[in-house]
Amino acid sequence: MIVLINPNSTASMTQAMLRTARDAAPDAQFEGWTSHDGPPAIQGEADGRLAAAPLLKLVAEASDRGASAIIIGCFDDTALDAAHKIADCPVVGIGQAAYHFAALTGERFSVVTTLDVSVPILRANIIRYGLDRHLVNVRASGIPVLALEEQSKSASDQVIAEVQTAVREDNVQSVVLGCGGMVDIVQEAARAGPIRLIDGVRAAACFAGQL
Repeated sequence: MIVLINPNSTASMTQAMLRTARDAAPDAQFEGWTSHDGPPAIQGEADGRLAAAPLLKLVAEASDRGASAIIIGCFDDTALDAAHKIADCPVVGIGQAAYHFAALTGERFSVVTTLDVSVPILRANIIRYGLDRHLVNVRASGIPVLALEEQSKSASDQVIAEVQTAVREDNVQSVVLGCGGMVDIVQEAARAGPIRLIDGVRAAACFAGQL
């Protein structure tokens, strides 16, 4: 059993990520858990701090129940280092998985995320993973996380527009979609242009299934 934990309290986002994980790794067994004591969305360091403690309680519970792997379903890889220390199984962050997948499939990638406040967190994570030599840019689309749920059409259009800018300006082989709420945007890859779109939930599901 692979447990996908959403560190925010938006259950509909958990279900979207769970559906995506099951589609990506159909031979694996997934459960989706929502951190109901977390913030509704994680946008910046303050939200990450609020999300950490309730998330880690769920990590410990999943480990105690015998999970074969745990996926942290936030692109900030919230509390990932702490989760590694308390879990008896592999723990994969969806940002971590996406960056490694991007580095494996091409020399250069950019990231399109939600708001400006997330950019330094994602950039710091990429540096910490040793993948910054592959990174060209981390771009903010200006879309709040919850807008991906509540205004999906207009939000998707704005994210795709930023992806298209990355295609024109960054000379990359792939663009990483930098939010767990962007799982359905991959379906619109044709609109993005001649580029590989990488979704962290799909990448994490495949890695966790192998682990």
